[in-house]
Amino acid sequence: MSENYQRLMMASGGGDDFDRHLFACILAKGLDEAPRPLPRAVGLDAKQLCALRQTYFDGAAWLDLAASGPVGDDALEEDDLRRLLADNATRPGDPAALWLAAMVARRSLAPNHLWQDLGLRSRIDLSGLMRRHFQPLAERNDRDMKWKKFFYRQMCEAEGVVICKSPVCDTCSDFSLCFGAEE
Repeated sequence: MSENYQRLMMASGGGDDFDRHLFACILAKGLDEAPRPLPRAVGLDAKQLCALRQTYFDGAAWLDLAASGPVGDDALEEDDLRRLLADNATRPGDPAALWLAAMVARRSLAPNHLWQDLGLRSRIDLSGLMRRHFQPLAERNDRDMKWKKFFYRQMCEAEGVVICKSPVCDTCSDFSLCFGAEE
């Protein structure tokens, strides 16, 4: 884990240990992408970042959020994905779930596996995040489809768009791209 992750985890703060780990991973990944402003990297504005820091990392005064810059929009589907996640929050209205919905939506735009783009240790952490904060959505991924593929499939199905090349995933030529290991 990066130096920024270590600094965040050593800072005093509250909240659940696993959630602190998740947020530290995502924030550290965003900080490691400097000079890109943190709000643009993680999808939260300065007010949201301040609330997150106050909840989980109140001892991280070194984390300068005042000069972070605008959030900005990277892609049209980001709002749809944020909404999909928020609508499937385990505890609707939970600030942690809303922050994670925005962060996961933003980081989903990056090119690697989602767990990597979130700065997590493995896909196991990502699945834990999904089960904990977005349980209705996690339960629909009952065949362990890769998360980015699953999100886009859910959004396409909601719009009535068929994205599978075959009527059944098992016979699709892209099966190995959607399911399987992410090492």
